[in-house]
Amino acid sequence: MIWGARLSLSVGFVAVGIAVFIGVILGSLAGFFGSWVDSAVLRLIELMLVIPTFFLIITVMAFLPPSIWTIMVVIGLTSWPGVARLVRGEFLRQRELEYVLSAKVLGFSNVRTMFRHILPNALGPVYVSATFGLAGAILMESGLSFLGFGVPPPTPSWGELLKQSQGYVDFAWWLVLFPGLAIFITVTAFNLVGEGLRDAMDPRLRGTQ
Repeated sequence: MIWGARLSLSVGFVAVGIAVFIGVILGSLAGFFGSWVDSAVLRLIELMLVIPTFFLIITVMAFLPPSIWTIMVVIGLTSWPGVARLVRGEFLRQRELEYVLSAKVLGFSNVRTMFRHILPNALGPVYVSATFGLAGAILMESGLSFLGFGVPPPTPSWGELLKQSQGYVDFAWWLVLFPGLAIFITVTAFNLVGEGLRDAMDPRLRGTQ
């Protein structure tokens, strides 16, 4: 269980890190430059959203050798559209503010204006999305391992432990209970943290308190 926690949490953090990196870069470019760059990124986001993520990951995993790193990369490469949309929206709002106009007047480069001035002010929603993404990545890895597309035995992730314990549920129910309980508690905890961050960063809620 402890070793499985290490693997399952690693999948969550690495996959979300990859998704946040890609989403921040593409969302920043789309929101800052607009025009054809924005249109191209939006079409790419729409394409990714149309394809069912879980079935896309299963299809990709069927052609790749089973590996924990493969799962991390595939989940990360298919989970960035939500982050990109959030960053794009924040950049569209921030780029019209006075501090951005001041940076342009002072002759700062686009890269410096984007990543040193606008991005720190646009990361609030990304933190919330990343927290929910951690829970989603852990569930995704557990589902893939349970279906046989995850980490190969004897590597113990929580999903793999659930899969192997199916044959013993009648006389060793605890083999099913503890991995399932670990997944439930971890995912619930990350979702609650995400809800708390969203409430804390919502200016409408702060105004009513």
